Amino acid sequence: MAVAKSKLEAKNKGVDVTPLKRSVFASIKGYASRRKVAPRRPLRILIVDDEEPILRFVERVLRDAGHVTLTAADGIEALALANKEGGFDVVVTDLMMPGMAGDELARRLRQDEPRLKVLYLTGHSDRLFMDKVTLWQDESFLEKPCSVKGLKEAVALLFFGRIDPQPSGG
Repeated sequence: MAVAKSKLEAKNKGVDVTPLKRSVFASIKGYASRRKVAPRRPLRILIVDDEEPILRFVERVLRDAGHVTLTAADGIEALALANKEGGFDVVVTDLMMPGMAGDELARRLRQDEPRLKVLYLTGHSDRLFMDKVTLWQDESFLEKPCSVKGLKEAVALLFFGRIDPQPSGG
């Protein structure tokens, strides 16, 4: 009712507000479409899992999505790789692994890289919440088994805060 009244008042004063509304909407829509299609840079992702088929699946999905991936079969190997290669954006890690659990690995990696994002890929999410009520900042988890789409979306949401298009090739 108020909108109709303001249109009527504007019309009576000889002011047509329709083009203004269209141009504002067009500007917003144009900006949103440009933001949506802007490619993101490839992420450097460390993948850690003691189960070879899962390790290869995650590596293939994320590499095919345009990211740079390195893999490790356990926490000790992951720490050595991080020490040698460094500069990871995201670590995707299993939670339950022999020798070192994924949450302990994440804690150690973050001592050197505090901005590191962590995605726990686990079939044991109950174990993840035994010691803490919620995940820390920049942490998330995805239940095993997961889909290709679910894995890509989880990484995008964790790092970019939304589901984005594929990263650019360079």
